[in-house]
Amino acid sequence: MRADRLLSLLLLLQNRGLMTAPELAAELEVSVRTVYRDIEALGASGVPVHAERGPAGGYRLTDGYRTRLTGLTGAQAGSLFLAGVPGPAQDLGLGADLAAAQLKLQAALPAALADRARRLQDRFHLDAPAWFRDADPVPHLAQIAQAVWDQRVLLTHYRRWSGEERAGRPLHPLGLVLKGGIWYLVARAADERVRSYRVSRFLAVDTEEEGFERPAGFGLAAYWAESARRMERATRQGTARLLLSPRGSRLLPMQFGAAGARALAGAGPAEPGDPEGWIRVDLEVESEAVAVGDLLRLGTETEVLAPPELRRALADTIAALAERYGRPA
Repeated sequence: MRADRLLSLLLLLQNRGLMTAPELAAELEVSVRTVYRDIEALGASGVPVHAERGPAGGYRLTDGYRTRLTGLTGAQAGSLFLAGVPGPAQDLGLGADLAAAQLKLQAALPAALADRARRLQDRFHLDAPAWFRDADPVPHLAQIAQAVWDQRVLLTHYRRWSGEERAGRPLHPLGLVLKGGIWYLVARAADERVRSYRVSRFLAVDTEEEGFERPAGFGLAAYWAESARRMERATRQGTARLLLSPRGSRLLPMQFGAAGARALAGAGPAEPGDPEGWIRVDLEVESEAVAVGDLLRLGTETEVLAPPELRRALADTIAALAERYGRPA
């Protein structure tokens, strides 16, 4: 365990340069005291680690020092090939680069690891987009990705979900995220706020000569995780009490994902007068309009018991549908 940690510490310093003890501790998931001990162990083994004191200080390797030791295990080597998803790489204009990098990595690996990596590719395939949904058209993705890399300002023409269009808006592109087969640009706007933009909604982009500085301490993964949590909190606006048939119980997690699974985990028994085999669940739902559409997908396999406003909204919608389909086409 410690040998693996020492190797990880060495590679972190080699790949990232100057790092503080707390930064190393966070990456390695150990205490700062453990990092101090590991730094001493590396120095005692002949690795030229230098400490730079002061507010901007930390640990770094002597300039020019590099190790060719990777210590890759079979699982680690294979995971590098699984990490390269061909479709998204092609979207970014990196398809050929990804293929070339994988060939070079295979050539550099020992025969046993290279064979394991090839077998892993033959047996596992990652397909990011969801079923029954065509991928978003993203004609500007490669240009946006280049601006992200070069830290260049983008002048954009964007269509919001409401249909409103905003042209001539400058953005500082900070990163790209692929979520469920959909590309999002994370960027800072003129008001200094960082927001997420669906890449398929950009109608035009122009890359400016002007560069920009990234916000100090900004981390793309941390921003996205917090943004996803905020969105989930904002969309889950209430709870619906449902009566579910056995088939409805099977459909619930398929239609509502994690919220459906949580509802089933807390399911209560049927009450007197309920159909045999049915259960009662409390399901987190979005706004009333969205909840009505979502619950209609369960058809006759559910009945909304509460809140009364949602039950009435479903009844009104079903009555309107019955009237419409009761007329000759």
